[in-house]
Amino acid sequence: MRISGLKSIRKEFDFRSAGRWLLLGSVVGVISGLCAILFQTLLVLVKEFAVNHLMGLEPVVPGGEQGAMHFVTGKFNPIWIVIIPAVGGLLAGLIIYRFAPEAEGHGTDEAIKAFHKKRGIIRPAVPIVKLLASVLTIGTGGSGGREGPIAQIGAGFGSFLATRMKMNTKTRRWLLAAGMGAGIGSIFRAPLAGAIFAAEVLYCSEEVETEVILPAAVSSIIAYSVYSLRYGWEHILTSTGYRGFDNPMELLPYAIEAFLLAFAAFLFVKTFYGVRKLFSNWNIPRYLKPFIGGLITGSMVFLLITVTGDRKYVIDIMGSGYGILQAILQDGIAQIGIGILLVTALGKILATSFTIGSGGSAGVFGPSMVIGGTLGAASGYLLQFIFPTLELHPSTFAVVGMAGFFSAAANTPLSTIIMVSELTGNYELLMPSMWVCTLSFLLARRWSIYQSQVLGKHESQAHFGEYAYDILGSITVREAYSKNRKFGSVPEDMSLRDILVKFRNTSQRLFPVVGRDGRLIGTLNIEDVARMPDKEIISDIKAKDVMHKKMLKVSPNETIDDTQHIMIANHVGEMIVVDDYEDSGKILGMIAASDIFRAYNRKLNIMRWGSDKPEALPSDKSLLRQLNISQIIEKALPTIEPEASLGDLVQVFIRSKRNIFPVVDHNKKYFGIILLNDIRELMFDTDRYDKVLVKDIMTMSPAVVNIDDRMEQVMNKFEKTRAWNLPVVDKHNRYVGILSQSSIFAFYRGSLLSQYEL
Repeated sequence: MRISGLKSIRKEFDFRSAGRWLLLGSVVGVISGLCAILFQTLLVLVKEFAVNHLMGLEPVVPGGEQGAMHFVTGKFNPIWIVIIPAVGGLLAGLIIYRFAPEAEGHGTDEAIKAFHKKRGIIRPAVPIVKLLASVLTIGTGGSGGREGPIAQIGAGFGSFLATRMKMNTKTRRWLLAAGMGAGIGSIFRAPLAGAIFAAEVLYCSEEVETEVILPAAVSSIIAYSVYSLRYGWEHILTSTGYRGFDNPMELLPYAIEAFLLAFAAFLFVKTFYGVRKLFSNWNIPRYLKPFIGGLITGSMVFLLITVTGDRKYVIDIMGSGYGILQAILQDGIAQIGIGILLVTALGKILATSFTIGSGGSAGVFGPSMVIGGTLGAASGYLLQFIFPTLELHPSTFAVVGMAGFFSAAANTPLSTIIMVSELTGNYELLMPSMWVCTLSFLLARRWSIYQSQVLGKHESQAHFGEYAYDILGSITVREAYSKNRKFGSVPEDMSLRDILVKFRNTSQRLFPVVGRDGRLIGTLNIEDVARMPDKEIISDIKAKDVMHKKMLKVSPNETIDDTQHIMIANHVGEMIVVDDYEDSGKILGMIAASDIFRAYNRKLNIMRWGSDKPEALPSDKSLLRQLNISQIIEKALPTIEPEASLGDLVQVFIRSKRNIFPVVDHNKKYFGIILLNDIRELMFDTDRYDKVLVKDIMTMSPAVVNIDDRMEQVMNKFEKTRAWNLPVVDKHNRYVGILSQSSIFAFYRGSLLSQYEL
């Protein structure tokens, strides 16, 4: 009785799945929490030595991060303000570009890219390099936050664990996101925000990766608990308390703040990527770029300290900079001044852009909090005079500004609202935070500080297989094949010589052979006809003698998924569509690989936009855009030199099963192509084998693909030219390989299978 009761309970509850994710999430959480402790410990030591001891500066410490000083504050030495950030940038650059170049930048973006485009794979060396490089960058005065590094470190371990345990791609992506959430939840002591952030930051729209929320929640809670055992359970930013939201009329000044924050976020993103582009185009050793970025940051801080005479708050332009936020929440802005607030905000935008945009390693969340908080406090101070009848407090605008600015910059309104509440321990401002974050997000959704974000699940390789199988399995051949496509058929009694003449001016490759009653009785492949060796008997051979009785045909009611399978299995790109009613054998048309591409993309657009031809929207971003030409081109195809003879060419044709040969000299210079269709009759004239040269009979391809072309451009060239193969050249007109519709088709199918592993 007792045993049967246990079995009944096991049927009702999914203990296996819960236990699995509890175990995996806990392991990721423990390691992420320990890494956060190590990261914070090293960062504090380096920062105190560099900033307090050597520079002689005393930045304000957030209330929740007070602790014993490890180094005494030295004498103020302004020259070190310029030198130390540059040295830190140089050391970080040497480590990054020697061991793991993907550890540069703000970390979170690389983790997002790994989730969407790298099947959740992060190299094991990346978290270690990221930790050391970020400690050096931030600790020596570079402007950056802790969220990016710890997110990439946690994500890296999640990826490593899944890889070592030989888990599938879906699980590896989940653990990567769980590690990212665990890192954020621990170091900011914000477990709920960490879990939501991991699910929300992957997309630049309202979409959320719901599947990772629960694994990320488990990891984030464990990581937060481990980290807080060492660094305490207090909120990072403490305050003496401030009035919550109790007047609906305040929504108007908060709306004005949202517009100001959205504009500032736009300025931040454009400045950041403008500086990054400037440094990426600079032709100097990459490890020197963070050195120059640090030098500019240090020089700017030195100049601002000299001009303003302020050494207490302006220095928050360096590092994470939470000190000035603590001062705003604790004492208000009376002691700081609106001028210092605006100088700090603008300086933080520039310093962060030069520190990270030059190739340094740090996050953008910390700087965003400083920029949003200082601008929010300044706007709240000014709005007091515009709305004198309302009781407005700059400190509340600072808290809401922190949330609104990052919501606009990163397209993460939900997690940011929660994050700021957990950072400050204040939940009374949830209403105005929701209001400002929503408005700023809606205003700024066209751009993001995280360029690896995608619009939604339909554009993520993590989900592409789900959408692809649904689409391919729901579209019938009837919907896909072009009823206006012209095609030729061959009577069963037509001679081979007449067939050659018929085929001369067509790009069709598969031909239906019909009986006297017009019914389909077989198929004929153009390559088989062209390779008939004896011209003396060519007139005696009939179509029915060489046709294939195993016909490649589909009915209108079959799916394009089934059609794909048949095409790939038989290495063809065309099939005959026949009426399956009572096995009539009536030919309805032809379906090609390009028809399937178009049908898929048309259905995908309908799913996304409600229209197969969306207006005023970006061009299609399906898997076609994600395909890389260099992965698909055929490089092993035999070529022929322009000075070779017709006899040499015939021998190459006989040895190869292809019907196209690029004409290329010994330096890989591309001249043209030889098509079997064009010379099939000349091949039988053996008297001219030594007299005719390849350069005399070659033709120019109807189009040439450049190795840098986008896949949409390539498909347009195939569609316009009706060609099956096109040569690929580089920018110097050197031959690279051949691109065929069949190779694209096969790679396309393989990508569907590899991107979605069940």
